[in-house]
Amino acid sequence: MKKFNIQGAFISAGIALLLGFLSSILSGNSGEIYRSLELPPYSPPGWLFGVIWPILYILMGIAAYLVYITPSSPEDKRNALFTYAAQLLVNFSWSIVFFRFSAYGAAVLVLALLIFLVALTLMFFFKINKAAAYLMIPYLIWLLIAYYLNVGVYVLNL
Repeated sequence: MKKFNIQGAFISAGIALLLGFLSSILSGNSGEIYRSLELPPYSPPGWLFGVIWPILYILMGIAAYLVYITPSSPEDKRNALFTYAAQLLVNFSWSIVFFRFSAYGAAVLVLALLIFLVALTLMFFFKINKAAAYLMIPYLIWLLIAYYLNVGVYVLNL
């Protein structure tokens, strides 16, 4: 494995954080919209999203960096990082679909695709660097919670 470089990890995490930030800006006033929705039972308070998402983006970025520096076949690494990038783009689009367009049903489908891509990314990462895969697990768990919330919002706000 190449030597872990803190600057490389910061850059990788920064890319994920930047995409999350841009998506947040393009989504509109998500906090106000979230408060206005009829929410399913056990919905977390709105402020929690602002705490959880940056942590998840940092973990994702570090995971991708670990895969990037770990020796592996070019095909395995390409598949892993391509799938990672694809899930980042789908992640970017979800909040825009959900908050900007209030397309809650479409957002359920986007989120289902995102969960699939993250699970696939996790499997690719596991083949290359187990620590990277483990760093993706909180993200996958949070997406499953988000899926429950999104389906609940869709049903309750028809």
